[in-house]
Amino acid sequence: MSFLQDPSFFSMGMWSIGAGAVGVAALALLLANTDMFLATPQKAALEYLEDIDLKTMEKDAVTFKAKALWEKNGAVIMAVRRPGCFLCREEAADLSSLKPRLDELGVPLYAVVKEHIKNEVKDFQPYFKGEIFLDEKKKFYGPQERKMVFMGFVRLGVWQNFFRAWKGGFSGNLDGEGFILGGVFVMGPGKQGILLEHREKEFGDKVNLTSVLEAARKIRPQTSASEKQ
Repeated sequence: MSFLQDPSFFSMGMWSIGAGAVGVAALALLLANTDMFLATPQKAALEYLEDIDLKTMEKDAVTFKAKALWEKNGAVIMAVRRPGCFLCREEAADLSSLKPRLDELGVPLYAVVKEHIKNEVKDFQPYFKGEIFLDEKKKFYGPQERKMVFMGFVRLGVWQNFFRAWKGGFSGNLDGEGFILGGVFVMGPGKQGILLEHREKEFGDKVNLTSVLEAARKIRPQTSASEKQ
């Protein structure tokens, strides 16, 4: 048992424990930056989206079915993760840059939020050039809600997104729920269906704007019986 009295024995033991801890941390960091532990998004059915209850944002709110947004002319809809988030504001501004071309196509641009607190929606409006509605039951974030919490802050992609938005001059706050991931939909009118469904996989995972335009160009507006005559 004389080895127990040897200081080098304990030094070697502590070094081994430290090296093992560093190895475990490095492995955890590596795995966190893969998609292995990300929740797989469940595709939304048209019937599911059509039946969602939305509310207008004014004081005397009106409740209506979501299908009214795209029933005639289709629509591009952003499900906002958190209006005060500077990454969400960046994506809202990007989508709003498409507004002139969407207007040419006759396709409206909308957003839904999951809560209405303080001045969050009002402060978000300068970044988003479309109407905003409230989805209290968070249905646009389903059918299976996906959350990103602490893992989001160890993902390299998230930090790259942070830097990109910060470099672009965007800022925000920490008000409201921001862990339930959002997305972007391009909806065709009537039963044409879902032409694009982008589900945010991590904070700041923006939709591809070219894909949004390509999907919007596929929209075939509904014509009424009187218009056909």
